[in-house]
Amino acid sequence: MSQIADQLTSWGFGAGWSVVRRMPDPVAYATFERLADTAWARRGPSVRRLESNLRRVVGPEPSEDELRVLSRAGMRSYLRYWCDAFRLPGWSRERIVESIGIIDDHHLADGLATGRGVVVALPHMGNWDHAGAWATLAHSPVVTVAERLKPEDLYEKFLAFRRGLGMDVIPLTGGEPPFPYLADKLKGGALVALLGDRDLGRSGVPVQFFGAKAKMPAGPAALAVDTGAVLITAQLYLEDGRNWVRFQSPVDVPQEGERSRRIFRTTQLVADKFEEGIGARPADWHMMQRLWVDDLDPAKAPKE
Repeated sequence: MSQIADQLTSWGFGAGWSVVRRMPDPVAYATFERLADTAWARRGPSVRRLESNLRRVVGPEPSEDELRVLSRAGMRSYLRYWCDAFRLPGWSRERIVESIGIIDDHHLADGLATGRGVVVALPHMGNWDHAGAWATLAHSPVVTVAERLKPEDLYEKFLAFRRGLGMDVIPLTGGEPPFPYLADKLKGGALVALLGDRDLGRSGVPVQFFGAKAKMPAGPAALAVDTGAVLITAQLYLEDGRNWVRFQSPVDVPQEGERSRRIFRTTQLVADKFEEGIGARPADWHMMQRLWVDDLDPAKAPKE
C-alpha cells in the first residue's frame, strides 16, 4: 500500500506542476483558496497542530473563535505557497523579480558586499521558493539544502524545480555531509539560505521561543561562527495577493568564547528574530509539526 500511496503522491505533484501552471491566475488562486477552506473546515491533525502552534504565538487572550479565524488565514497562506510553487517554473525572470515585494534589501546587499558570504536563516513563512528565485536573479545564486522526501521521484521533482529556478541545491541526507560544502561556498562569498526554525535531526540547539523551550538547527549559527559569514534573518509573508520579504538586521554573532557557546548564543539570537517576524505575521507561519519540547513528549502533547 505504501508504494501505491507514494506513486499517487508523486502523480499528484506531477499533475500540479503540469496543470496548475497553465491555469489563469484567478482560477488557480481561487481553486487553492477553496482547497484551503475545505481542509480548514475538516480540522484534521495538521490544522489542529497549526492551531496549537499558533496559540503559542498569540498567547491565551484570543478566543477559540479568533484562533480559528487565524488558522483559516494560515491555511490560505499555506495553500497559496503551494499554488505559487506549482506555477513558479512557468514564470518569466521578469515576473519572478517584479511580482515580489522586498523591504530592507540593503541588509542582504551589504552583507554580500563584504565578500565574507551571507547566511540567510528563514522560518517556514510565506514563500521561500519565490524569495530564493528572486535572490538568485537579483543578487547571487542561492545555495541551499533540501530535505529528502518520499517517494524518491517526488524528491527529484523538487530538486529539479529549485535547480530550474537557478538555485544550487544539495540533499540534507543520503549524500556527502552538507556542512563542509556550505562552508566552502561561504568562504567564496556565496549566499546560503537555510530554513532554521525546525530541527530535523537530534542535534538541535535548545532555545526559548515564545516563552517555552524549543529546539532549532545549529547549522545557520555554526556556519556563521566557523566561516565569519554575515548572518541575517528574514520575514516572509503574503499581503494583498503578493509575496513579500523583509530582511532583518544582521545577527550580532559573538566573536569570543568557546565555539559551542557561540553557536548556542547565536541560535538564540536567530530564534529571537524569528519570534519578532512570526509574531507580527502569525498567519504566514506554516508550522504544522511539533516544535516545542513539551509537545515532542507524547505524554505531555495535546491529543490530535
